[in-house]
Amino acid sequence: MAARRRTSFKLGVTGLGERQEIAPGLFINTFYRGCTPGFVVTDEGLILIDTPLIPKQAKDWREQIEAEAPGLPILYVFNTDHHRGHALGNQYFLPTTVIAHERAFKEMSGYTENFKERVYNSFKREPEIQEQLTNIEIILPDVTFTDCARLKYGGREIQLIYAGGHTPATSIAWLPEEKIAFVGDILWVDQHPYMAQADSLEWIEALRRIRTLGAERLVPGHGPVCRPDDTHRVEKYILFKRKRVRDYYRAGKTKNEAKSGLVGEMLEWFPVPLERKAKIESQIKSGINRVYREIQREEELAGAESVNGALQPPSNGAPVLHEPQAEANLIPTPVAVEANQ
Repeated sequence: MAARRRTSFKLGVTGLGERQEIAPGLFINTFYRGCTPGFVVTDEGLILIDTPLIPKQAKDWREQIEAEAPGLPILYVFNTDHHRGHALGNQYFLPTTVIAHERAFKEMSGYTENFKERVYNSFKREPEIQEQLTNIEIILPDVTFTDCARLKYGGREIQLIYAGGHTPATSIAWLPEEKIAFVGDILWVDQHPYMAQADSLEWIEALRRIRTLGAERLVPGHGPVCRPDDTHRVEKYILFKRKRVRDYYRAGKTKNEAKSGLVGEMLEWFPVPLERKAKIESQIKSGINRVYREIQREEELAGAESVNGALQPPSNGAPVLHEPQAEANLIPTPVAVEANQ
């Protein structure tokens, strides 16, 4: 049975909103669309985490940053992902050095004029935003990393750690002294996570890694600042989706039948504003589509191994498969960053 919806909170996703200082010299803004951007003030300059999608909001964010730390240069912009909500605003924070996972560089290198047109067209029902998106400039990462990197400036240390799960590029920013982690779209608070590009098992593993960091607070990609225990809700959501999709697959149902049959069950997990119901249903279906392909591969592999004697099927003939259970501390040691040539 699906879990009941939790109480929702009001998100100002279209306004400007004032910055919030969540630790000395560490600021976020939860009022922008696409992500929750942040910046860290050091004696040597500023390190930004993600950039707002909407140009008006990006310009407002820069004004707030300059008002808070006048005269300090922007040393780095760190994109936790390649998705437009995290990286499309890079152009409004130059000059700077953009840093991201190496897969983000690969994905963003493929952003053509067609991509820009799709972004523009996606706001056709919001002409006041659409008219701001006529001069999109893709700013690629200048510096990439594979597993992790460490930035040390002005007495601050920020570890950039690859996580995956949400996308093949998703990474987090961990401030060990402050015990705060910016976890990007690995964590959605009281909202349905976007899973169209996900690896669900890797996502579960990433959530469990985050709980081993020793963080006291997390800044999610969507939602308010929260605690590590809030990662359990998203993990349960993903595990439930995997279980129900597997049920449908083993019952001989097609991918489309799984999407039609499960969207109602998944809707019950988080609040759904009426005006966004159709969009969220589409989002859920894209996630089911992704998970169905994963389950199909897993079942086919398990079946092949069973035939070869690697697995003994249970009495009902279904192959033995185990969902992830144990916590794991798999955070790699930070290494030097590598610049793109």
